[in-house]
Amino acid sequence: MKKSFAIIIFFIATIILTGCKKDLLNKVPLDTYSNSTLWTSANDALTALNGCYSGWENGDHVIYYDCFTDNAYDQFPWEGYEPVAQGNATPTNLGAANRWSYITIQRCNWFLANVDKTPMADDLKSRMKGEARFLRAYQYFIMSQLYSDVPLIINNISIEHANLVTVTPRAEVTLFVLNELNTISGMLPVNYPAADAGRITRGAALALAARVELFNQKYTDCIATCQQLMNSPFSYSLYPDYTNLFRPGFADNQEEILDIQYLKTYNSFADLGVLVPNSKGGYSSVAVTQSLVDAYEMNTGKTIDDPSSKYNPVQPFINRDPRLDATILRPGASWEGMYFDPLGANSADYYLNNNCSPTGYISKKFISNLTTDFSNIWDCGLDFMVIRYAEVLLTYAEAKIEAGQIDQSVYDAINKVRNRVNMPPVNQALYNNQTSLRKLVRRERRVEFGMEGLRWYDIQRWRIGDQVMPGKVYGTLKGSVDEYTGNLTLDPSTRIQVGSPRAFNVNKNYLWPIPQKEIDLNKNLKQNADY
Repeated sequence: MKKSFAIIIFFIATIILTGCKKDLLNKVPLDTYSNSTLWTSANDALTALNGCYSGWENGDHVIYYDCFTDNAYDQFPWEGYEPVAQGNATPTNLGAANRWSYITIQRCNWFLANVDKTPMADDLKSRMKGEARFLRAYQYFIMSQLYSDVPLIINNISIEHANLVTVTPRAEVTLFVLNELNTISGMLPVNYPAADAGRITRGAALALAARVELFNQKYTDCIATCQQLMNSPFSYSLYPDYTNLFRPGFADNQEEILDIQYLKTYNSFADLGVLVPNSKGGYSSVAVTQSLVDAYEMNTGKTIDDPSSKYNPVQPFINRDPRLDATILRPGASWEGMYFDPLGANSADYYLNNNCSPTGYISKKFISNLTTDFSNIWDCGLDFMVIRYAEVLLTYAEAKIEAGQIDQSVYDAINKVRNRVNMPPVNQALYNNQTSLRKLVRRERRVEFGMEGLRWYDIQRWRIGDQVMPGKVYGTLKGSVDEYTGNLTLDPSTRIQVGSPRAFNVNKNYLWPIPQKEIDLNKNLKQNADY
């Protein structure tokens, strides 16, 4: 949402939801206040719609969700990410794995049930309905992806009815989401005036549709949707500087399709300090794993396990894909006027100390210019992209590969993403069939979107959990960092290991457990298998 109306959203959400009671759907907006006073003008309807935007997505889901995966490790048990990563989350011990929420859905249902009574221009009313329907569809996509079958509720219902609803098969929920997104794309503008920038656009609806289509193996549809986004009337392109793409001063650039916007002080995202290392006053909550570090190619385009790559395990960061240093703060890196040192016992960032990364790696993507960008890491107003154009390009390439439609456009799409960081184009002699290209595009997604919260969904839909999740979690090699030069001296025989070994049950862990409290409220809900 646009910062200019974020203050309105922050306050109106409280007003709109006053008087709600708890039930299966968390909070169902009652219409005592709203229907008597709210629907008298377009301004009132806009205020109600802004309430639907409030809380539709959260920056935590961007910066923390890779901790559910082989990309990252969260050292603090109370933050709740390791239960899922270790495969032992339960209906009563969900940790952070709780996205079962109908708050936004019911706000949108309430808005859609009442907005027609507002005297306003038809085109404006249609656009507002499109925005609300998008926000509702987004929630259903997330819940069906994480839990599979969920109750599909598209009308206001009573509290009594809410506790009696039955689940809808995931395939039907997915069909509903895609039908909604395709319908509303024509109701939404390609762009907004500056005063309304940040609202849901036609491109956001289509980009989410492409993601849903890819995640549900609807490859032909996905290709067509991506092609729409890659052509007129859209003008998306890759922002030329990968590092600056994630800084607060570079929001609303040509790569951004859908984002979560925050306004400093009023609705600030206040958790950025969890990424910051101890030496700069942060908690180092999100520790990157060696597994992610190893996924980055050499700057020649060769993987580190290629015998001809010239990869040196005791100088592992030399000549690597530039996205590694843009995404990960690693031993010996120059940052904030110092060389990051998680290896020295006298360092403020020593990996065994409190509030220091236990793997020796920090998630850096959103804090690459800490002093320049943030006067207060706990009140920063940073925006987070949910979908960006690079995803459209790689989604297109993956859909084409999976559909067996391998042509030059596949290489072109991947190369655009690689060229942005000066990585060499794909070696077409090496990557020349579905199997090899599938491996390439999956690696490309992992490094391009590293620490942006997408890895869990990729593991789930590729069904690779049993390959990448089980076992010990490793960090950097032990050794030392020269405080004056950043030069590394690493011991190849000693590697940091953190936490308990993780496990993954293919019959269980691709879905999250439905919160037990929801099943207690509604006996029609059935727990996911083996929970």
